Amino acid sequence: MTAHLPTSSPRIGPLTRFLRLFARVEPGEAGGVLLLALNVFLLMTAYYLIKPVREAFILGQWGAEAKTAASAGQALLLLAVVPLYSRLADRLPSRRLIGTVLVFFAACLAVFYLCARAGLSVGVPFYLWVGVFNLMVVAQFWSFANDIYRPEQGKRLFAIVAFGMSAGAVSGSFIAGRLIGPLGLHQLLLVSAALLIASVGLTRAVDVLQRRNAASTEHAARRQADVPMAGPGGFALVLRNRYLLLIGFMLVLANLVNTTGEYILGARVRAEQDRLHPAVERTVDMDEAAFTAAVAARSKAVGEGIGRFYADFFSAVNLVGLLAQLFLVSRLVAWFGVRRAMLALPLTAMGGYALTAVFPVLAVARWGKVAENATDYSLQNTVRQILFLPTTREEKYKAKQAVDTFFVRMGDVAAAALVIGGSRLVGLGTVGFAWVNVGLAAVWVVLAVAIGRRFARLESLRRGS
Repeated sequence: MTAHLPTSSPRIGPLTRFLRLFARVEPGEAGGVLLLALNVFLLMTAYYLIKPVREAFILGQWGAEAKTAASAGQALLLLAVVPLYSRLADRLPSRRLIGTVLVFFAACLAVFYLCARAGLSVGVPFYLWVGVFNLMVVAQFWSFANDIYRPEQGKRLFAIVAFGMSAGAVSGSFIAGRLIGPLGLHQLLLVSAALLIASVGLTRAVDVLQRRNAASTEHAARRQADVPMAGPGGFALVLRNRYLLLIGFMLVLANLVNTTGEYILGARVRAEQDRLHPAVERTVDMDEAAFTAAVAARSKAVGEGIGRFYADFFSAVNLVGLLAQLFLVSRLVAWFGVRRAMLALPLTAMGGYALTAVFPVLAVARWGKVAENATDYSLQNTVRQILFLPTTREEKYKAKQAVDTFFVRMGDVAAAALVIGGSRLVGLGTVGFAWVNVGLAAVWVVLAVAIGRRFARLESLRRGS
C-alpha cells in the first residue's frame, strides 16, 4: 500500500497575515493588492492637490456663477471625450492605453502651469479639465483592477484597494494645505503631474507582478492585455446592455440624491449661522463707519462658523469612512453578498432624509449626511466597482468610462435643475427637498434590487462558462 503524504498549504507570510485583519487575502496576493492601493492613493492625492488650485482659478478669475455653469459644461464635454477614449482603446492594448492617458493628463498640467505663470486666464478651461480628469483616471484605474482580478478575488480584495482611494483623498487635502505656503499655488500642478507619472510606473509594476503570479492560469490567458479592444464605443456598449444602463441610471440617481442632500445641509448650516449671528440693524446713533464695521464683523463670524462646521463635518465623514473601509466593508460583502450590500446606501439615505424631514434641525441633517457620505465613500464605492467584475474587457474599459463619468455628471446637472426649479418655481424648503430625496431613494432601492439580480445572473453565467 502506498502512503499518501499530506499536501502542504502555501506559506502565509507576515504581510498576508497583517492584511487578513481587513480582508481575506490569499498567499501571493498581498504584494499586488498593496501596489494597487498605493496606485489609487497617488491618483487621489494628485487630484486633491489640484482641487484648491481649481477653486482659486475659477472663483478668483470668474466668480461663483461661472463655476455653476462650468459644472454643467463638464457633462457636455464628456459627450465628446468618452467616444475619443473608446477610439483610443480600439488602437492600444490596455497597458499602453493607461500609460498614454496618464502621461497626457500630466502634460496638460504642465501646460496649465505655464499658462498660469504667463498670466493667462485659465479658470474656466482648467475647471472643465479637472472635471473630466478626476472621473476618467479613477474610472480607468478601476477598469484595470477589474481586468486583473477574477470576480472571486475582486470581491475579497477591492476593500483594501478602495482604502488606498480614501486615504489618498485625506492625504491630498492635508498635503495641499501644507504645500501652498512654501511652494505657492501654481507649483501644486507640477507636483500632481509627477504623481501621475509615478502612477504609470506602478501600473506597469502591478501588471508585471500579476502576469508572473498567474502566468499558468486560465484567467491570465483570457485577459489578453496586449490586444486592443476593437468594437463599439462606450456609449453604444451601455445603451445595448440593460445591466450597464441600469448601473448608469443608478449613478445618476445616487448623485442626484447626494447633491440635493448637500444643498439641504448647506441651507441648514446657513440658517443656523443666521440664527446665531442676526443681521445687523442700523440704529439712529450708529454712523456709517460703525455700521460697516458691524456688518463686516457679522460676515466674518458667519464665514468662520460655516468653515468650522464643514471642517468638523468632513473630518467625521473621512474618519467614519476610513474605519468602515478597513474593518467592515470586506466583511459585509462576504456576509451579506453584493446584492444585499447594494441596498445599504439607498436605505441609509432614505432613513436619514426621513429623519431630517420629521426633525428639521441641523444636528439630524448633519449626522444623517455623515452616515450617507461615509457609506458612499466606503461600502458603496467598493460594491460599485465589484459590479463590473463579470463584464467583458471592452465593457470594463469603454463602458465604465461612460458610466463613471457622463452619468455621474448628469446627476449633478439633474440636482442643479431640481434645486433651482424646486426652490424658485415650487417654493420647496429643506423639508420638502428631504421628502423628495426619500422618494428618490425608494426608486434607488428598486434599481439596486434589479441590478443585484442581473449581477448574480452574470456571475453564474461566468462561472459556468
